[in-house]
Amino acid sequence: MSLEIKNIKDMVAMYGSPLYIYDSEKIITQYNSLTDAFGDLDLKIKYASKACTNISILGLLKQLGAGMDCVSVNEVKLGLQVGFDPSEIIFTPNCVPFEEIEEAKELGVHLNIDNIPFLEKFGQKYGASYPICIRINPHIQAGGNANIQVGHVGSKFGISILQFKEVVDVVKKYNLDVEGLHVHTGSDILDVDVFLRGAKVLFDCAREFPNLQFLDFGSGFKVPYKEGDNATDIKKLGQSMQKAFKEFCQSYGKELEIWFEPGKYMVSESGNFVAQATVIKETPACVFVGLNSGFNHLIRPMFYDSYHDIINISNPEGDKKVYNVVGYICETDTFANARKLSEVKEGDLILFKNAGAYGFEMGSNFNSRLKPAQVMWHNGESHLIRKRDTFEDLISKQTGFIPTI
Repeated sequence: MSLEIKNIKDMVAMYGSPLYIYDSEKIITQYNSLTDAFGDLDLKIKYASKACTNISILGLLKQLGAGMDCVSVNEVKLGLQVGFDPSEIIFTPNCVPFEEIEEAKELGVHLNIDNIPFLEKFGQKYGASYPICIRINPHIQAGGNANIQVGHVGSKFGISILQFKEVVDVVKKYNLDVEGLHVHTGSDILDVDVFLRGAKVLFDCAREFPNLQFLDFGSGFKVPYKEGDNATDIKKLGQSMQKAFKEFCQSYGKELEIWFEPGKYMVSESGNFVAQATVIKETPACVFVGLNSGFNHLIRPMFYDSYHDIINISNPEGDKKVYNVVGYICETDTFANARKLSEVKEGDLILFKNAGAYGFEMGSNFNSRLKPAQVMWHNGESHLIRKRDTFEDLISKQTGFIPTI
């Protein structure tokens, strides 16, 4: 049973607002569309768990056959708790303490190292006793907002392609066992050629390492945010990568696995965020719709200037009016400026689409506000997958010490 507005209203009545709702059917559809696109290549999908780490979503993706891409050792531990095998997880941190690399090694997952000092440290301590992947920065500027462009020359991510000779020298010095190479240029990439350019960089680098098992091309697939919006042509990408990857493997001398790490692509469109209108505030400049939420729950519009389709589901067919949709945080806290919505009244439910990725995950308790509940819509029924915060959660880690003056 597909998720409809009536179902969303019923869930708000049951679980309250603000509320995150995830449609499992959409996640399944996205996963299948990706796996179908790459034909007979030995494809491994490693879900970029940073998009949304709720264990119910992790468990669903595990059942579908995905692995995990993790950027913190705690994400690794979440995956292991859900039941992922260590061999299904790749750990791709940056700027973490080296002890976190060591901890992930002891947990048995794939390690993706993105700087030369850590290659040296790893070589000194472990030599060839444990395989590694190496993240290359290809110097490709691509993606949407500047904050999600991570493959350019000024990015902190990966080892510059201009330093590749030094990488090879360190690998030879310590006889490191390089099992994979990795590249990721950014997010919201529309142009398929960007992925092919990144692939060309990895293909050239791969010839230096005879024992590779996989090449990891990251992700960054763009999803549509509004009507008429373009998205990455996954079928075209699959066809192009099949041809390029097969030609490379033939020249390399053996068949390798091809890895991708989709996060937003998997869960963004599955997610809906619902808040309630608290006030309609008319000023000489504009009309504000104030909500019982803010960037503490959905920071993407303020942080990335992202667009989310917004619908007044309490009055979906009403006359259109122009509003600034804002939150209740003590700073400028704008979800949308000059947005046409069906006329909004106090108490109406306001729905944000495409909120499944980096929505709840980037939430906070700023202003001592409580994080919302999360619900999954699955097989025509709603399932609470994270309880709403309580006031006790805010103070549970505080010791209560008050200094005497």
